[in-house]
Amino acid sequence: MTELLPFRPAHALAVVPEERRWLIDGLWAAQAVGIVGGEPKCCKSFLALDMAVAVAAGVPCLGRFQPVTQGRVLLFAAEDALHIVRRRLEGIALAAGTSLDAIDVQVITAPVLRLDLPQDRERLAQTVEHLRPRLLILDPFVRLHRIDENISGEVAPLLAYLRELQRRLAVAVVLVHHARKGASKARAGQALRGSSEFHAWGDSNLYLRRTGDDLVLTVEHRAAQSFGGIHVALKNDGAALALRVIDAPAAPTVPVASSAVEKIEQMLTATTTPLSLPALRSACRVRNTSACQALATLTAEGRVRKTAAGYLLASR
Repeated sequence: MTELLPFRPAHALAVVPEERRWLIDGLWAAQAVGIVGGEPKCCKSFLALDMAVAVAAGVPCLGRFQPVTQGRVLLFAAEDALHIVRRRLEGIALAAGTSLDAIDVQVITAPVLRLDLPQDRERLAQTVEHLRPRLLILDPFVRLHRIDENISGEVAPLLAYLRELQRRLAVAVVLVHHARKGASKARAGQALRGSSEFHAWGDSNLYLRRTGDDLVLTVEHRAAQSFGGIHVALKNDGAALALRVIDAPAAPTVPVASSAVEKIEQMLTATTTPLSLPALRSACRVRNTSACQALATLTAEGRVRKTAAGYLLASR
């Protein structure tokens, strides 16, 4: 007889308290897999490193989002030289009020890691099992394989491997991935480069997008409320260089059209001769009803007086 799959009644499933549902409150779910995505030069790596320092040091990510759980972070930065990784982490740590030697961020120093190769998958799994990090960061996905990212059948097994790693070893996984160039009008998740598997895979996804000179973060969760419109920027204070949430730039001031009262009063101020109702309507470009109501108001307040020839300022 074939062995049954394990099962249990729904009411017997584990209940997770709200405070244990997050790795970084509101930003990344506990033991979530997901994407940090965006077009090139959108500070994706800075965001991932800020998450690393936040979890390792127990300090707010982006200066705003508090980690719920503090612990070790394991990082593989495939594009940047190790001295650049160190300098960036030092700057972020300094901006957070701590130091690099005081936090537990472990960096994989292997020159190459290919998740499409069984031996590399096994080496990564054994490293995670040995170090037991709370957060694993792989940056970027394009340097972790030799597959075609556009073919779902090739992408899905690699993402499934990372999901299995997350479930078996209780580790959150951040995968840095590029968005398509010129996809600024597409929904953030739909703008990711390659197969739609990437968007569907994530429990928590963070998207960075430039709008003019502004850098905007969108946060997407599978099992919690998503939100966007968070403006961030790189803040430099000496050696401290880190992404921080900033106040949204003020919307441009749009002049409010003058009311009929203001238009008529301004017109009468500019002339010393009486103006008739039709002349005021034409000059101020207001409707007859609006002109009559405005003149009635101005007259009642003693700011305008009516003569046989038309209307004048009361002071004239």
